[in-house]
Amino acid sequence: MPVYVYQVVREDGKPGAQFEIRQGIHDKALTHHPETGEPIKRVIQAAFVAGSHSQMAIDKKLKDPKKLEQMGFTKYEKTSDGYIKTAGKGPDLINRDGKTIK
Repeated sequence: MPVYVYQVVREDGKPGAQFEIRQGIHDKALTHHPETGEPIKRVIQAAFVAGSHSQMAIDKKLKDPKKLEQMGFTKYEKTSDGYIKTAGKGPDLINRDGKTIK
């Protein structure tokens, strides 16, 4: 079932609180908040499309050190001693004083 976003319609015309609710695709849009009874309207949202350029795919690539190297990136992770290289070219360690150690 799809998840729809609704927004409270305030008397002064300013945007009210938003909330999500799971409804069947053939269900009618709600007109009143299910808990408070306030008037609401459905908010149009962009559809989620997963593909090779979606945020989910990009995040997955950024977690894989081999893929980062293939794309030409160097990744360092912060440690108590400084920054240690986990992918790519460059010094293996950049200590807290900014000195590099190959």
